[in-house]
Amino acid sequence: MSYANSFTKEDLVACGLGKLFEPNSPRLPKDNMLMIDRVLKINADGGEFGKGEIVAELDINPDLWFFDCHFAGDPVMPGCLGLDAMWQLVGFFLGWEGALGKGRALGVGEVKFTGQVLPEAKKVTYKLTIKRKVYRKLVMGIADATMEVDGREIYSAKDLKVGIFTDTTSF
Repeated sequence: MSYANSFTKEDLVACGLGKLFEPNSPRLPKDNMLMIDRVLKINADGGEFGKGEIVAELDINPDLWFFDCHFAGDPVMPGCLGLDAMWQLVGFFLGWEGALGKGRALGVGEVKFTGQVLPEAKKVTYKLTIKRKVYRKLVMGIADATMEVDGREIYSAKDLKVGIFTDTTSF
């Protein structure tokens, strides 16, 4: 397990290259698909369920790639990217705890969108609380999460599931 409790953008990029934790730890996406700029807090015993929590942020500016193509004349961050960021953070948590293998999103129980991220926004904040951690033949994390834009909650997700696999050829 990593004992760091916060991470910079450079750390997150290193995670995507397999250079932050163990070389075969779960990796974050690289480049445009990395939807996180920093992890402000990560721990193994906090949150609503006492099993861990993560707070992370993404800086918003009008030059982000998705505003140019989603949609012409009506730029908005795709909701699936915010949801993907939450899955990214569950996988990151498992890697932080020492899991080895490749991370894969396995589903979500419930998602609600009650707002949007526009180019004028400044910051997105993700808050996750880990509900369950499984470290057996199956390695999996389950979390509840919210996403805020400039301090206002706009997404919520229940039962985000991420698995870690040593072999994904038959996945």
